[in-house]
Amino acid sequence: MLMLLASVAGAVPLEATLPNGLKIVVERDVRSPVVVSQLWYRVGSVDEVNGRTGLSHLLEHMMFKGTARVADGEYSRRIAQAGGKENAFTSRDYTVYFAQLSADKLPLALELEADRMANLLINESSFRRELEVVKEERRMRTEDQPVGLLQEALHANAFVANPVRYPVIGWMDDLQHARAEDLRHWYQQWYAPNNATLVVVGDVDPTWVIEQANHYFGKLPAVNLPMRNPQREPLQQGIKRVEISAPSQLNYLTMAWHVPGLRTTSDEQVYAYALLEAVLSGDSAARLPRNMVRGGVQAHDASADYDMMGRGEALFAITASQAMSRQPNELEAAIRQQLQEIVEHGVSEQELARVRLQLDADEIYQRDSLFAQAMQIGTLESLGFSWRNRDLIRKHMQQVSSAQVRQAAASLQDTQLTVLTLHGKGGKQPAAGLTKGDGLVR
Repeated sequence: MLMLLASVAGAVPLEATLPNGLKIVVERDVRSPVVVSQLWYRVGSVDEVNGRTGLSHLLEHMMFKGTARVADGEYSRRIAQAGGKENAFTSRDYTVYFAQLSADKLPLALELEADRMANLLINESSFRRELEVVKEERRMRTEDQPVGLLQEALHANAFVANPVRYPVIGWMDDLQHARAEDLRHWYQQWYAPNNATLVVVGDVDPTWVIEQANHYFGKLPAVNLPMRNPQREPLQQGIKRVEISAPSQLNYLTMAWHVPGLRTTSDEQVYAYALLEAVLSGDSAARLPRNMVRGGVQAHDASADYDMMGRGEALFAITASQAMSRQPNELEAAIRQQLQEIVEHGVSEQELARVRLQLDADEIYQRDSLFAQAMQIGTLESLGFSWRNRDLIRKHMQQVSSAQVRQAAASLQDTQLTVLTLHGKGGKQPAAGLTKGDGLVR
């Protein structure tokens, strides 16, 4: 029997769960006659093990290489022929396949997704070709990019046991030894309706969407999913310092502390870290760009990064860059000074009000985008929460006090700190700004 859960009062989405475990969330938005379809598989690099890294991302590439019914490249051709566009991306926590097209063409996207959920072909020749594409992608995005090297080295050194230490694209040696059989096994393990959430946002009747999803996905069997071990990180007992060098016109320094991530919507400390991130680098008027880039330190760039939602363990990181002629220890001293200012003097209500207003504006802008709406729903659902939690999480964020932000800054202690320095040794001028996030788009 189809399980339907009506939307809560005032909310748009309609939710359904098929007998095979596929979860469906549909949000109607009639502002334009288009629809976004996103299929979220709850599998990413945090599910991988040493020696088999990069499989989730590699499989994402192979999902466009055809089934018994749809030839290599035919998926993309059919979506384009229908006037739509498609792509996919892999992160630490999930792999997502999406299409945006005219609302009346949604059944086409669902039919193609259901087919490759169950009938993907992974032959040796196409696997070898795509493997070389992924290796080159790794060279371009990581090995030839100082910020890519910095982020990879940071996670590999800050974590000992938790799989967030693995790069989403995988270690090069693991890619060199990857086999088509490994990928087939990964596909059979994780690509099943009971490990997926279908999110649809657009000018559609939600009941009709659920009927269409049931038509195309309903006969696919559920599988026994592998047990997920938590692989909790042991408590760090002191500061770690790591130095690397790479071709770069800039020096980089990252300071990253182990902090909790969101496990329940009532984790008040987590929201305080999110507000601390916004106070430090939420916009161009925030403290890091104001005091370190336009101030006396002469940093090329400076930003804070805290992703409070993820199935792995979390870091609160601050990264800054400067000219090669300067000493990176200047950056560490400046970062410590910015944090100490908050610990000693706190954050004014006026500054916090500005940050809250910016968070509200960001939320409004997201609601203007069908894709962003679907991303918000899919992220919550894939990380063990619900789309129903989005307003509650926003409410908690708005209730964070100045005292809580101050406490969050004070909790960043050296016993939980990893400092990673990248010494530039010449090379191409880096792109403006520091990158954030770990998703890899095909």
